[in-house]
Amino acid sequence: MIMAQTLFKRLHERHPNLILDVLAPAWTLALLQHMPEVNEAIALPFGHGELKLLDRYRFGKSLRARQYDQAIVLPNSLKSALIPFFARIPQRTGFVGEMRYGLLNDARKLDKQALPLMVDRFCQLAKPAKSPPTPLLHRGETAISVPPFVKLGPRGDLNHGLNLGQLSPRLHVEESEQHTTLHKLGLTADKPIAAFCIGAEYGPAKRWPASYFAELGKILTGNGYDIWLIGSSKDAEIGASIEQSSGGLCHNLCGKTNLSEAIDMLAASDLVVSNDSGLMHVAAALDKPMLALYGSSSPGFTPPLSDKARVVSLNLECSPCFERECPLGHFNCMMQLTPERVAEEIEKLRSS
Repeated sequence: MIMAQTLFKRLHERHPNLILDVLAPAWTLALLQHMPEVNEAIALPFGHGELKLLDRYRFGKSLRARQYDQAIVLPNSLKSALIPFFARIPQRTGFVGEMRYGLLNDARKLDKQALPLMVDRFCQLAKPAKSPPTPLLHRGETAISVPPFVKLGPRGDLNHGLNLGQLSPRLHVEESEQHTTLHKLGLTADKPIAAFCIGAEYGPAKRWPASYFAELGKILTGNGYDIWLIGSSKDAEIGASIEQSSGGLCHNLCGKTNLSEAIDMLAASDLVVSNDSGLMHVAAALDKPMLALYGSSSPGFTPPLSDKARVVSLNLECSPCFERECPLGHFNCMMQLTPERVAEEIEKLRSS
């Protein structure tokens, strides 16, 4: 959804009087409410994987009175193309997916080599049909690097240049709502705040070790920071372990906030250290100084879109493997990325 905001901005560029509504899963509405490009966020009343064909027909029919001119379908599934078809939206745009001919009458073929990033592919759908692919990623250019990639490994730099300019995702946060969230959680911003986003939904191979987060918390506390651990209820147990290992220096807030409150907390922070996760992209869209820690995954498809973000990877021969757990059993891509090395990169980030 963060990547989609770049598409929203591109559409507003092309259509100055655009009214843009977004149909999306209910849990993402908190993000959409922070995007000024969106007129209305509409909750999709179906769970992941649910077909419910008759219900989809009824829901699509209920949208006909809105008289939309175009629907842009981002997921590649058959199900995602049904509602715009049932809503009788005249132009239904998307990439060719699973048996969607007819449902989409503006079906585009995706050239993955020409459009390497997800944000590239989304923005391509804002263009007229048969427009040549124009990627936002420029290899070998160093004038603008979004994000900077930190060379820590033996295989060379991961340098990319990504010039998004005004298209960069940016979430808007009301200061009054931010204060309300901090008050609710009993937090203050009297000291600099370092937020640790400790979760990663895909699996443990994407998560920096809990003991390393605890050690980094001790180092940053010594440098005057308060440490907030931010994550979902699934991260609460790991958060409790980090809090205990740090001697209570890291404040475990995992599972104590909804997504909108997590956005408020990240907006109040001065520094973010994150695994490759959804909250990493939220922090980037808030334009926070950030270290994004990569092990089993790669920033080559969905990097954090901010020039204040630095991607840190050891760049080992065995990574990225894209596995949920280390197939070699050693987890060196994260285990060798020590708290001391991350702390050094934080100092470079602060001085840059």
